[in-house]
Amino acid sequence: MYVMDWAAASTTLFSVVLCSIVTVVAAKLLKAKNKLNNHVYTRPLPPVVNVLALIPPLLNKGLQATIQDLYTKFGSVFTINLLRPKVTLLIGPEVSAHFFQGLDSEISWGNLLEFTVPMYGQEVGYGVDTATRNEHSNFIIQALQPSKLRSHVDPIFQEVEAYFAKWGQDGTVDLKHELEQVLMLTSSRCLLADVVRHQMILTEIYSLLHELENGANIISFLFPYIPTPTNRRRDKAHIKLKEIFSAAVRSRSQAQEDALQRPIDSKYKDGRPTAIAEISGMMIILISTSRHTSSHTSIWTGARLLSNTKFLMAAVEEQKHIIRNYGNQIDYHAMSEMDTLHNCIKEALRMHPAGPVLFRKAHKTFKVHTKEGNEYDIPGGHNVTIPTVFNSKLPYIYRDPGVYDPDRFSPGRQEDKVGGKFSYTSFGGGRHICLGMAFAYLQIELIWSHLLRNFELKLMSHFPKADWSKITPEPKGKACGSTLSASGLYSPFEMAHMQGRVESGVTLWRSSFGADCMIRCATWVWLLPLRLALALPNLLGLPFHKPHSMWLA
Repeated sequence: MYVMDWAAASTTLFSVVLCSIVTVVAAKLLKAKNKLNNHVYTRPLPPVVNVLALIPPLLNKGLQATIQDLYTKFGSVFTINLLRPKVTLLIGPEVSAHFFQGLDSEISWGNLLEFTVPMYGQEVGYGVDTATRNEHSNFIIQALQPSKLRSHVDPIFQEVEAYFAKWGQDGTVDLKHELEQVLMLTSSRCLLADVVRHQMILTEIYSLLHELENGANIISFLFPYIPTPTNRRRDKAHIKLKEIFSAAVRSRSQAQEDALQRPIDSKYKDGRPTAIAEISGMMIILISTSRHTSSHTSIWTGARLLSNTKFLMAAVEEQKHIIRNYGNQIDYHAMSEMDTLHNCIKEALRMHPAGPVLFRKAHKTFKVHTKEGNEYDIPGGHNVTIPTVFNSKLPYIYRDPGVYDPDRFSPGRQEDKVGGKFSYTSFGGGRHICLGMAFAYLQIELIWSHLLRNFELKLMSHFPKADWSKITPEPKGKACGSTLSASGLYSPFEMAHMQGRVESGVTLWRSSFGADCMIRCATWVWLLPLRLALALPNLLGLPFHKPHSMWLA
């Protein structure tokens, strides 16, 4: 009897509490809604589409095609009602200025980057207040300023040469894996100094960063703290990386010429020094983001470049010109003349931006003026989005936007500049431009400069598809199915100036493009009978086994 009465009383009490909670929540929501509705807007609000109406086209056509349909119907600005939150899309540079240049008090990431807190720690990034985060950003900016980048060229060049020397004359490798590995070496060399790099087990660092970056997926973005296997591995990787970088800071007995030294020497505006936990957190952010973005861009650059013979040959010719002028030792001045290679990388990044969708939270109402001539108020409280992957393919800015065409950035066209400010935002823009943009270009250009000068490159498989399960979509599969060989791209006249291989198995030597002309001619004369002998079976219609060459799959 007492048990039944207690059960009934408990049920009644639970019902009362539940109803009270629901009533309070409903009242707050209604109050917020009335407050929003009572706000007087001087301009109309953007057209609204309900998310439920988008489910069929999203399933049938995909994200980009659905955005294209909405853009065609509503124009540059429209809002998607996700039941409670509202997301306003801004398409085109004409409506992007406030998104990139607005003050943090007006528009910011809000809590949209909360998923990065378990990755990098509570002491840095979006685990701290805006003022502290801005000071951390200044520390990093000073560590990566252009004057510092000049000193990174030689160390990166040394790492790249040493790493790819192990490829030898022939072999098969996973290009995607190889680029990630060499970028791990170059990043750690520049950011953590040579002595620190050799104190750490790089294979362990690489594995830990991989686990950490796997935490940047759609599920973790929505639910960063749920104990999924991926999130648990992410958390363990963060703890271990923090231990490694903290130990590196503690063991530093004297100043080094690297990016790590700057946060160590830095002080906040109030005079206090940076803590070890903050320094290690900043370095995890710096080395993880620089390696990840550079790896993503390097792979897509290779996939695009090797699929377009015209621009591949143009990039190779540019390297020959560079070597004729500077010899085989690449320096900062030589890098500044690699316009073709730079544009090839920039175009790959336009078509495959590292941040395909950029988010902000509007804290105050702001206005936009569209290309179509309309003006709208974007209410405070809206989530605001710029779909970079779509904006970078607008046909009124980029001619034939679906075509890989690095020449669009060359003098005489410069479509990104003609299109106006914020026409090219693959590295962000304004107050939120990527701090490591120049460093990323430097690493990628040095790597591909070396590959183009030393190996024939050929893509054998179909062009890779993007893995959209990642926040930063990367090519699916191993090395994009890429295959490279070290012979055949150059004539014998040119092969005396690079690593190569004659089909018979006779190995040529490494030298510069500036070798003596007599050596070139002698090489051509010496190879001519051998090439005729090798061609004889084909001329007679006899079966002939294709010789080995440098294959990179």
